[in-house]
Amino acid sequence: MTEIIIVKSQEEAGEIYARCTTDLIRRKPDCVLGLATGSSPLAAYKALADLVHKEGIDVSQVRGFALDEYAGLDPAHPQSYRSTIDRTVVEPLGLDPAKVRVPNGNLDTIKDAGRVYDQAIEDAGGVDLQILGIGTDGHIGFNEPGSSLASGTRIKTLTEQTRIDNARFFDNDMDQVPTHCITQGIGTILKARQLVLLAFGAGKAEAVAESVEGGISSFCPASALQMHPHATVIVDEAAASRLRNRDYYKWAYANKPDWQSI
Repeated sequence: MTEIIIVKSQEEAGEIYARCTTDLIRRKPDCVLGLATGSSPLAAYKALADLVHKEGIDVSQVRGFALDEYAGLDPAHPQSYRSTIDRTVVEPLGLDPAKVRVPNGNLDTIKDAGRVYDQAIEDAGGVDLQILGIGTDGHIGFNEPGSSLASGTRIKTLTEQTRIDNARFFDNDMDQVPTHCITQGIGTILKARQLVLLAFGAGKAEAVAESVEGGISSFCPASALQMHPHATVIVDEAAASRLRNRDYYKWAYANKPDWQSI
């Protein structure tokens, strides 16, 4: 069963992720991190950067692969995921930018970009720890409802709801929000050795409940996490409000052995 952790704040969730990640880096200095954008991972990235600097952890060999990128958006655009990953992860942590890859959204080469990206992940030995957010419709990465649960990295058309949700990053101007993206598929994501999904706020409650307590279905792409052998979902009280077994999840985490990490 997917482990569910209910926390009081995004900061608490970030600290759990940060400790898990630094433990991984110590065990495997050249580990591969799967990186997500959006608002959900920001507190986690901040906590990780703070811990890396506080404890003097060497991250020079750490590698990274982003989940997705907008199609046709200049990588230098401030809202491209190349720029966002650089701003929120690479620079604060002090990672080597050459070791962090983002899917290539260039329209001239995008036809083959998914295959190339999946091969690059495989050549790197696979992702060790993948951080994920979740959309209000249950999407992870840009795998919208109806996405194949076995899909690889590919081009996807964004739903209107996703474009509306992301308009806040484009001055609330829908005309600026791209219509297409290139995203790791559900099948690609599930190949990561460990998954950590973060969700906060009442707006994510329905998607979280459907993902962890509903049936496994392409209707809710995040429900595929139920098939993963090492997945953790960290949510605040609001995002957990529709979970039927939330009291058990709290009890289980409160009684977790001290030696057992997520």
